[in-house]
Amino acid sequence: MQTSSRFAVAIHVLALNLLAQAEDGWMTSEQMAASVNTNPVVVRRIMGSLRRAGLVESQPGPGGGWRLLRRPEQMTLLDVYRAVDGDRGLPRHHRPPNPNCAVGRHMERALDGFFREAEAAMERKLAEVTVAEVVRTILGACGARPQQAAD
Repeated sequence: MQTSSRFAVAIHVLALNLLAQAEDGWMTSEQMAASVNTNPVVVRRIMGSLRRAGLVESQPGPGGGWRLLRRPEQMTLLDVYRAVDGDRGLPRHHRPPNPNCAVGRHMERALDGFFREAEAAMERKLAEVTVAEVVRTILGACGARPQQAAD
C-alpha cells in the first residue's frame, strides 16, 4: 500500500524556492519538476495547495513562476503538511472492512485512538522544524551555505 508523496514533494519544492530566491526569485514548475523528477503538472497541483495556504505566490507569464510568500524561518513542516496532506491522516482501510467479521467489525474503532495519538505526536514534531532548518541540513550535506538560508 502506497501513501501520498505530496508532503515530501512540497518540502522539496519549498527548499528549491528558498535557494532560487537567493538567486533570481522565481522558479518555474518545470524547473522544480526536473529536480523532483516528476511531471510539472504534479508540481503545479502541490504549489496550488501551498498558495491556498499562503506559503507561496505565483506570477504568470515569461519571467514568472513561484516563490515563497513567507520567510522560511516562519514556515514549519506542520504548515506544509497541513497545506498538502493535513486532512488525510494515517492511511485507513480503502473500503470498510467486512461487518460480518468480528475483527473487521471492530478494527476501525480499535485503531482510531492509536492513530490519533500517533498523528498528534507527528504534528508536534513537524511543528518544531522549519523549512529553513531543512535547507540548512541539505546545504550542510552539500558543503554549501547561501546567505539567506543561513538566517
